[in-house]
This record gives sequence, C-alpha cells and structure tokens, in this order.
Amino acid sequence: MFPLRGLTSTPLPPLHLKTSHPLPPLNATISTAITNKFSISDEDLESRGFNLHRKIADLNLDHLNKVFVAVGFPRRDPQKIRLALENTNSLLWVEYKKTQKPVAFARATGDGVFNAIIWDVVVDPSFQGIGLGKAVMERLMEELLEKGIINIALYSEPRVLGFYRPLGFVADPDGIKGMVYSRKKNSKR
Repeated sequence: MFPLRGLTSTPLPPLHLKTSHPLPPLNATISTAITNKFSISDEDLESRGFNLHRKIADLNLDHLNKVFVAVGFPRRDPQKIRLALENTNSLLWVEYKKTQKPVAFARATGDGVFNAIIWDVVVDPSFQGIGLGKAVMERLMEELLEKGIINIALYSEPRVLGFYRPLGFVADPDGIKGMVYSRKKNSKR
C-alpha cells in the first residue's frame, strides 16, 4: 500500500476506527466482539511464501529502511529506527521467505489502555496489490482491539484514504481536527 508520511504543509485530520458497537467488559470474552477472520489467513500467507512477525528480532533495519525509501519516506538513521521500534507497543511485519527481507510493515504506539496511533504502514512496491497491507492492518487492529483499545487513529495522505475506509477508519466522527507541531519559522514576529 502507500506510505503514511510525516509532516505536510497542511495538517490532515486524523482517521479514527469507527466502532459500530461497544466492546464488552474486559472480563468478558473479547473474541465475541472481534471478528477473527482475515482477508488472507496466516496459512495462506505462509503458502504464498511469507512469514508474519510481531517482534523486532530478525528484522533487518537496513532492509526495512529500503522499503521506507521505496515508498517515499526519507532514509532514516537505523539507530533511530531501532529506538522507535523499542518504544513501539505493537508491530507486525511480513517477511518474504525467498529473500528473508521485510516486504510489509506497520506499527502502533499509545498508552496501552485507551489510545493508539498507527504509524509507518508500508508495503514494498513490488509486493503491493496482493493484500499484504490489508493483512498487516487487520492483524495490528485486532491486537489493539483485543487489548481493549478502541480509540485508534492514523494519519494518511489523501490519495490512500480509500485503502483505510474499508478497514473501518473514518474522519473523526466527533469532528475533532488533528494538528501537528511544525518548526517552521513564523515570518511575523
């Protein structure tokens, strides 16, 4: 799929996961509120030559950085990537078994209870269009929802909003507008 990029000249409103029903109490069986069906099963992904990972172990950061650059992100310092991933609550990446390289990735940060923001949703351009972005997002969202986190946001470029809408994301239903801090100098001082 397409990348989520950093700062833009015009801040875009965050997208939030639209929940059509409240989650049951935490002591109830969460699986009744969360559909465990994925558009592509783990078995199907494996039969197509992909492995799913949820930890940074075995993730080659130089290879991940190449995927970031391929989708339009600026090249990042591998040590800063490692630090960011060590401070990430949830992540999921897909490895292509033939090359043992990452081809899809997404992560989420947050407070672990109420709120999460999804970052860095990327799929290597040569693997786009086969469902890997959706597979990563479905699993990441399921993990967050199983933790009881229902306020899930992400920032997206307008050209890829259509990818996130079928996954349940909408412009903030309460009309809240997102803002980003910018270090641009104010010309009127």
